[in-house]
Amino acid sequence: MQTLMIQGTTSDAGKSTLVAGLCRALANRQFNTAPFKPQNMALNSAVAAIGESDEVGEIGRAQALQAIAAKVPAQVDFNPILLKPNSDTGAQVIVHGKAINNMEAAAYQDYKKIAMDAVLDSYQRLSEQFQYLLVEGAGSPAEINLRAGDIANMGFAEAVDCPVIIIADIDKGGVFAHLVGTLALLSPTEQARIKGFVINRFRGDISLLQSGLDWLEQETGKPVLGVLPYLHDLALDAEDALALANVNDAKIEQINIAVLLVPHISNHTDFDSLRLNPSVNLHYVRVGQAIPACDLIILPGSKNVIGDYQFLAAQGWAEQIKQHLRYGGKVLGICGGLQMLGDKICDPRGIESSVAEQSTLGLADFTTELTEEKALVQVTAELLLEIELVERELLENKLAAESIVIQGYEIHCGISQGSAMAQPFARYRNQQGQLISDGFISSDGQVIGTYLHGLFDKPAPTQAILHWVKPQSAVPALDLDQHREQELERLATVCEQHLNIDRLLDITREFYRHGNE
Repeated sequence: MQTLMIQGTTSDAGKSTLVAGLCRALANRQFNTAPFKPQNMALNSAVAAIGESDEVGEIGRAQALQAIAAKVPAQVDFNPILLKPNSDTGAQVIVHGKAINNMEAAAYQDYKKIAMDAVLDSYQRLSEQFQYLLVEGAGSPAEINLRAGDIANMGFAEAVDCPVIIIADIDKGGVFAHLVGTLALLSPTEQARIKGFVINRFRGDISLLQSGLDWLEQETGKPVLGVLPYLHDLALDAEDALALANVNDAKIEQINIAVLLVPHISNHTDFDSLRLNPSVNLHYVRVGQAIPACDLIILPGSKNVIGDYQFLAAQGWAEQIKQHLRYGGKVLGICGGLQMLGDKICDPRGIESSVAEQSTLGLADFTTELTEEKALVQVTAELLLEIELVERELLENKLAAESIVIQGYEIHCGISQGSAMAQPFARYRNQQGQLISDGFISSDGQVIGTYLHGLFDKPAPTQAILHWVKPQSAVPALDLDQHREQELERLATVCEQHLNIDRLLDITREFYRHGNE
């Protein structure tokens, strides 16, 4: 197996996107390719297979996307270490797909030796399965305070002895300083490991950049392997950064949706298809803002549900939600958002916070207790949202009642129990064949709670839910999977046009033929 690592001068330099683009470009060239990120810190996650067993685990959303790009099933070895922040200084540590503990930053530094062993175990397993591995670094390799025990950047590259490409974002300014400065802060062996540069998000006349590229190559002795253009409307699953704007400016607004932007929001990719839909105005309500007039308020997932509920209440949003309901509006809670809709959340074991019990919105009769064991499951669930059959005929493709299913997944700590759950939102069969009920629908039909992520990824459930929100509307739904495929092919085409992929492959072959000379 040959390995190439993509590192960046900064966070959000474009590492995730470049790896996804190269995964698709190499897959299109018939390479048996896979993505790999030794350590990821993100609140957007996905469910993936653990080896060849029926068991599943948790990986970063970006690696799930990159697996799709590479046309291979996602597996936990693609992201062996996942850190999910639950405070300013602490995070849940997930190893090989399973949460092992919450750790403060200082404690995690001491844990890195064990984490590196897990990373190398995954790398070894992947080396036996794939022809080419595209590795994504994290942040910058030149963070002096994080160099000791590094497992995410040069520490990994040195451990497995692989070549490295550095990507920098020219749109932020200072691209040459970023590249030369990063190189200068590395050790001589690490500098030798860097085999070229990629400049990302360029807009303008490329001829005006040429003198700078020539200087960079002469100054460093490293080739510039490509200059990627700024893709203004590229819409792919985000690793962690939240896209606040609607993608399509030419909105034909039929439905207004407000998502409450709590501090530890997780899996906000749930709302990508709504943000892309020209008939939906999706608005993220931020700190200090009042909830605007809208048809639907969504309480999203959370990695610190009690802390985020306390934030929500302090913003005055709790009372605004209740006022919204008094005027006939609808409310949807997903995962942690579901838990906030009930009477209280109990955390006696300190799973997410030091608060043992917190009263919540009281919009449905149930209580949630956070548990050490995390629910991780991919499901195909039947939607139980009651819509009159005559109204269903208004939906696209004339959906039959039994055809509305959700292909989603659960990632959560906690069990919710109470009389509200007698009227579930969806149901599915687990691997043992047992019928499992999910979430609830309030008796007045105004409030829905669900543990299922991926509600809006497919057109049928999206249309059904939007029709519940606003029955008089007939909003078309976007097929997120189909849109993602189109965007990945577009990204691969851009990589083929603006990167010297043949030279990049030659550099990698030469490295493995002769070593890091």
